[in-house]
Amino acid sequence: MTGKRATERLDADDAGIARAVEILRRGGLAAIPTETVYGLAARADDADAVAAIYAAKGRPSFNPLIVHVPDMAAAEALAEWDERARSLAAAFWPGPLTIVLPLCADAGLAPAVTGGLDTIALRCPAHPVMRDVLAGLGTPLAAPSANRSETVSPTQAGHVLATLDGRIDAVLDAGPCERGLESTIVAVERDGGWSVLRPGPIAVGQLAAVTGTAPEDAGGTIRAPGQLARHYAPGKPVRLEAQTARADEFLIGFGEVLGDWSLSPGGDLAEAAARLYAGLHRAAQSGQARIAVAPIPHEGLGTAINDRLKRAAA
Repeated sequence: MTGKRATERLDADDAGIARAVEILRRGGLAAIPTETVYGLAARADDADAVAAIYAAKGRPSFNPLIVHVPDMAAAEALAEWDERARSLAAAFWPGPLTIVLPLCADAGLAPAVTGGLDTIALRCPAHPVMRDVLAGLGTPLAAPSANRSETVSPTQAGHVLATLDGRIDAVLDAGPCERGLESTIVAVERDGGWSVLRPGPIAVGQLAAVTGTAPEDAGGTIRAPGQLARHYAPGKPVRLEAQTARADEFLIGFGEVLGDWSLSPGGDLAEAAARLYAGLHRAAQSGQARIAVAPIPHEGLGTAINDRLKRAAA
């Protein structure tokens, strides 16, 4: 499909899931909820379908996609696994961890999925709706966040439609996402070293506790989604570490800084992470020309929140 299309809004029941599977099987695009954000899914083995993801999002072709799989058996068919990578999958799958590994020569995926790299980013999601779609389709899904490139990631079906209505076939509406931040991405190297390519819900300390070693420097090469300097942009200038709002600013609060709307009045980082993108969408739709964001602690889940805010403000 090309050009303007009618985007179906499907309920996340058996009929809606079956319809989404039908759309994906024939090479269409469907936004599917995960525990992190809504993903724009297409068959990872269909070159035309993967190309349609890039076209719908306006995404640079060198920016690789995450491939979602239902279980470890499916993941083993796509990548070369070592003991350290297996231990991470055992600890955090299904869940918000993406693991970048050497690509199997016979993986059978569309070349554009990896952005021309010899590695692949794999995730086994925990959301029951995405898991039902994967089980019904029987094919791995390429699924970056379901929004136009460089805009705020979607945690609700309405957020998806705000930038992709008419550009994709369907969105499967299961309400707000639980986590609200994209998955943590780790790269596991052939020499056994590992690095964090994108911070997320699973903290570095949790990963180090499983691997038994500290992460290495990730370097500056684009090897996974979310590494571009400008990302998650709300379309207005963003000022960080703000204690008060200026006259033309919508202030997103946290803790004691209440603002026009708060990520978490009680200063809870998990709540703030789950509400971050909803807050940026709200600020973007406000009448104020600019956005200010209260200070967020640079620790624990705050590391991932500040990573997204820094890119939104770039």
